[in-house]
Amino acid sequence: MSRKIAGPEIERLVQILARLPGLGPRSARKAVLALLKRRNDLLIPLSDALQQAVDKISECPTCGNLDTVSPCSICNDPRRDDSLIVVVEEVGDLWALERANVVSSRYHVLGGHLSPLDGVGPAQLNIANLIARAAAPEVKEIILALNATVEGQSTAHYISDQLAQATVTVSRLAHGVPIGGELDYLDDGTLAAAFKARRNLSS
Repeated sequence: MSRKIAGPEIERLVQILARLPGLGPRSARKAVLALLKRRNDLLIPLSDALQQAVDKISECPTCGNLDTVSPCSICNDPRRDDSLIVVVEEVGDLWALERANVVSSRYHVLGGHLSPLDGVGPAQLNIANLIARAAAPEVKEIILALNATVEGQSTAHYISDQLAQATVTVSRLAHGVPIGGELDYLDDGTLAAAFKARRNLSS
């Protein structure tokens, strides 16, 4: 029987942080201790920032990006190329492409990838909205910038099939993105090379 070494408030903090990607119970405890030790310059500002995020940040109804304005800043930017929509799995992938500055397009966030074993089908992803956006007359190309995983490529093939009757070019990133690689972990040069070498999926 393990001894209880902290109050319920601290334990709750540990349990919540342990749910974050890359953080297990041990890392979560270290993070909580760091926050508690630096209450004034870390814990309180973090608490304020989290509350502002809850109050002000929402999902863009057009593309699925996260922002404090709706539609998001990218969808509102008149300098973007309306003829090009880049499709990504998650918002983190969108941010990675924006950091690399390889394309000035519109985006579409699916919210994940197809995974029948996990109960994730087309209805659970933002695919229907993408099909509707692809029908807009100004849209000429859809780039499927999905992760080079089995699930990502299966999702790309499904979307390509759904867009077969649309009057748009459907392409995907070249093999500059390694098999098993995720966009958020790639360097800018790899992302740029992948965009330049993209190929058409409709032919």
